[in-house]
Amino acid sequence: MAHHKSAKKRIRSSERRRQINKAVDSKIKTLYKKTLNTTEKEELEKLYKEAVAFIDQSADKGYLHKNNAARKKSRLTIHLNKTTSK
Repeated sequence: MAHHKSAKKRIRSSERRRQINKAVDSKIKTLYKKTLNTTEKEELEKLYKEAVAFIDQSADKGYLHKNNAARKKSRLTIHLNKTTSK
């Protein structure tokens, strides 16, 4: 266990960051899966916009690497284009 004041603070702040990162990661996965599993055109477009906006926001804040965000958005866009072109 930590004995120094700064080490105790680091433990607290690391735990806060871990909880935030976990929540963001969970929301990204949820939005991503919902969007990929939807085939109804109107609902898909709504979910797509929400997912892309959140992925962009997460990448800007540093929760996701920019290339990881780009890959996720690309896959969602491919799914959207396949579904809406039918």
